[in-house]
Amino acid sequence: MTLNPADVLVLAEDGNALTAIGDFVADWPTMWPNLWLGTLDTVYMVWWATVFSVLIGLPLGVLLVATDRGGLVPAPAVRAVLSAVVNIGRSLPFIVLMVAVLSLTRFLVGTTLGPTAAIVPLSIGAIPFFARLVETSLREVDRGVVEAAHAMGTRRLTIVGKVMLPEAMPGLIAGAVMTVVTLISYSAMAGAIGGGGLGDLAIREGYQRFNDHYLWATVILLIVIVQVAQSLGDLLVRRLSRR
Repeated sequence: MTLNPADVLVLAEDGNALTAIGDFVADWPTMWPNLWLGTLDTVYMVWWATVFSVLIGLPLGVLLVATDRGGLVPAPAVRAVLSAVVNIGRSLPFIVLMVAVLSLTRFLVGTTLGPTAAIVPLSIGAIPFFARLVETSLREVDRGVVEAAHAMGTRRLTIVGKVMLPEAMPGLIAGAVMTVVTLISYSAMAGAIGGGGLGDLAIREGYQRFNDHYLWATVILLIVIVQVAQSLGDLLVRRLSRR
């Protein structure tokens, strides 16, 4: 059997690919301790940034709906100010936001380096994002249900807590999952200024030291984290939607 030059080239490329994969697998045990710590830092940053985003973004989204015309507490001027603040927060590129809030980060946590410091810009960047998702979810609630509760003399806070939020819960969970996925990508960018996590590892060990294996490994782990978060979120949304 004779091989033409094209077949030889294909076999050579396949051999190079297999060699690269073999080298990557061989380096994995050496890289794993750093990758594990980077993964823990990423999960730590994303978890606390999500907590703060929900704690602040949820009431902010409720206020955006409640103060709108026809809302529970119509206040167009207040709504305009809140909407402008949210729009400004969403319009800033995250890499710019991280640099812009360095002084605030140092004031709040005493440093601008590490995973704890990265939580500050991550939260600030995600709060307006989640607030808009909350607003969208609440606007999808049947107005007839809200008006019926209001006509029965139900207090406004009770309407929000017992009617609007439960009715919008699948959408709110979906918005929270979307926020988590966004924060995972933000956390990777936080590594550019020493935020720690997989992004920092990719830049320090992968890009700056020309180690492709670290780059591949961090990309794989980030994909895995996103897939796990998205799958768990989708499962929870489906269960809530069946009720």
